[in-house]
Amino acid sequence: MTDEVVLDVWLNDYPVVPLFLSETRSLAEEFGRTHPGVRVEVRGIDHLRLPEEVARAAAGGKPPAIVQSFYTSTRLAGDLRAADGSPLFTSVEKAIAGRDEILDVPVRLDDLVTAARDYYTLGDEGLFALPPLTSTTLLYANTTLLEAAGLSEVPTTWAGITAACEAVAALEGGPAHGITWPNHGWMFQQAVAQQGGLLASPGNGRSERAAAVELDSPAVLSFVRWWRELHAAGHYLYTGLRSAGDDTYPAWERNYRAFAGQQVAFVLSTSVEADRMVQAGRDGGFRVEAVPMPRPEAVPYAGNVIGGDSLWLTAGLEPAEQDAALAFLLTFLTPENSAARHKTSGFIPVTRSAHALLEKEGWFEENPHHQVALDQLDAGDRSLASRGALLGDFVSVQDAMTAAMHDVLVSGADPAVRFARATAEAQDLLDDYNAHCLGLVPGPRGPHRFRVG
Repeated sequence: MTDEVVLDVWLNDYPVVPLFLSETRSLAEEFGRTHPGVRVEVRGIDHLRLPEEVARAAAGGKPPAIVQSFYTSTRLAGDLRAADGSPLFTSVEKAIAGRDEILDVPVRLDDLVTAARDYYTLGDEGLFALPPLTSTTLLYANTTLLEAAGLSEVPTTWAGITAACEAVAALEGGPAHGITWPNHGWMFQQAVAQQGGLLASPGNGRSERAAAVELDSPAVLSFVRWWRELHAAGHYLYTGLRSAGDDTYPAWERNYRAFAGQQVAFVLSTSVEADRMVQAGRDGGFRVEAVPMPRPEAVPYAGNVIGGDSLWLTAGLEPAEQDAALAFLLTFLTPENSAARHKTSGFIPVTRSAHALLEKEGWFEENPHHQVALDQLDAGDRSLASRGALLGDFVSVQDAMTAAMHDVLVSGADPAVRFARATAEAQDLLDDYNAHCLGLVPGPRGPHRFRVG
């Protein structure tokens, strides 16, 4: 290349995952050294503002070459438009076009963990975005408390959790509650996927755009009723909605602190927290074990969905710029980079070769809590349910669920009635979102709400 290629890369600036931004800057510097004539400019933007900033740049004809997107913003990213009205992003797999390497960087799409690849495979477009950060939900147990309550194993079913909470409640001087987790949409996503249920139709929004939400389905209500029963029996510690309680700490942090302070024996949280949960036990003088998220025993297990982020490739780049962008994206998948990112961030090693490298080093033998997330994701059946839903304005749809759950727990609302109302509220939001993206209302075609969460 005779002229310098400059790649603008816009990443989420998360207060809780600061290392990904700084590590990507280091990766960009190294890429520039190994690829003379290419300069990668990494910019961090508040994760809550990034999608709208990208939309604004695209409307002005100057979008970045690569953009990071939170997993629930996948439909939103797919709906963003360039200045000429065409889709802003293109499929990574289609751009690779069957090549084995690009600018001497090997193509490793087949090496991706199956659940991560499946989540970002959209219709006949193949892998649309590349996932460097992937997680799932796990159960963390204070096994010191469980042993004191006469339990030798950590339960893996809803009924088992209920029984364990009853045993913990009978402990003299034990915690007031057995278990906690945040009232967050991700928990609903996980519980519905486990049961083989869908949150949206048709096909969870994967074969075509989701046109309807199903927030009062049997799978949703089964989870809600079990949750309500735990709460009514005093076993579930409710820490409130995102803005409830002590605003110094967000909901996830309040749940962590309850577990670290031995106010509960169990907590459901992200697999990214595995190191932190184990360390909380060391600091507090109790043993912690990470296990798969418990599931209902009455239905076959379909799988758990992922969380995390992906990197999207802007359409319409010049050939030299597109190849440079693809090569940079592929550097995230080298075994060494993927393994190192796992160690520093807690997100799963997203390629099989990275897992093999870590295994060879003895990493999982020394840190068995990091193996659980991979095993859980690998146990999925690859159905539309286990792949998770793709929805426009997903955050607002999740808020409809969490508000309904709050009313069930706090005000005694009937689950079926309250979640039917939540479905109607979420359907109005989805209809409005889709109308804008499909050009059915006046104004520019594309998303008009950019919430992240």
